[in-house]
Amino acid sequence: MQIRIKLYASLSKLLPEGVKPHEGFLLDIDDAMTPNQLIDLLKIPRPMAHLILCNGTYIKPADRDSAVFEPDDVFAVWPPVAGG
Repeated sequence: MQIRIKLYASLSKLLPEGVKPHEGFLLDIDDAMTPNQLIDLLKIPRPMAHLILCNGTYIKPADRDSAVFEPDDVFAVWPPVAGG
């Protein structure tokens, strides 16, 4: 199946060249893939995948090994951020 991947902040450097974070890119994945498996596939260190959304809904860390995707989902990832 195909889903859209969006990576923000410092993770945007992992996007294919020319891809804007808010547009993302399409990726073919296995039907049974979990969010953590996708994080690993994208070569994002798990501690850097702080905020994960699927179609705008937060995926809790405890649910990242069991959730499954549907075709055309949008998967967005943000790293931990600090501000002042």
